[in-house]
Amino acid sequence: MTEPTNMVNLIEHPLILHKLSIMRSKQTSTQGFRQLLEEISMLLGYEITRDLPVEMQEIETPLATMQAPMLQGKKTVIISVLRAGTGMLDGFLKVLPAARVGHIGLYRDPKTLNPVEYYFKVPREMEDRQAIVVDPMLATGNSAIAAVDRVKRTGPKSVKFLCLLAAPEGIANFHKHHRDVPIYTPAVDERLDEKGYIIPGLGDAGDRMFGTK
Repeated sequence: MTEPTNMVNLIEHPLILHKLSIMRSKQTSTQGFRQLLEEISMLLGYEITRDLPVEMQEIETPLATMQAPMLQGKKTVIISVLRAGTGMLDGFLKVLPAARVGHIGLYRDPKTLNPVEYYFKVPREMEDRQAIVVDPMLATGNSAIAAVDRVKRTGPKSVKFLCLLAAPEGIANFHKHHRDVPIYTPAVDERLDEKGYIIPGLGDAGDRMFGTK
């Protein structure tokens, strides 16, 4: 696992911020929201993989043999938190098409408000893999905490958490439980409202992505 850190890595690329602003607008259609989420996820995937390790391997170009940098180790695993996290997979896989994919399904118990796991599937041999957990929103942080708890039990080499939006309350809660897992996001918003929604936020990402209420 990585060394302990409380760092939030802000990915403030102009294209990402512009597209995120359009996603926030209530005028953006379901189709537009999905397309923008895929585009932003591709850009976020590029940024979050900057530190992937490489090793030199011999290849032959049309003109000569050379030592060339290639990704080192087993394939990275992208783990989607259902259901909204699925909207981030297609864009991410355009950057890392050979990445492995995992899924974790969570729902909030209406009485306790705690996340309950109903599905979990990741590749075998996680020990030498880097895991990137993706979910558009880090609001209260409870679902992210539960997801990373579950992923850690598979023993990955490292874990990162990637989201579109985060609230200060969710960041603080998440890092109380997972000080060793860095958060990557293009925006940290103002606060949560009394119902646990991010303000100003963009609404419910899953509902806007799938056209549900």
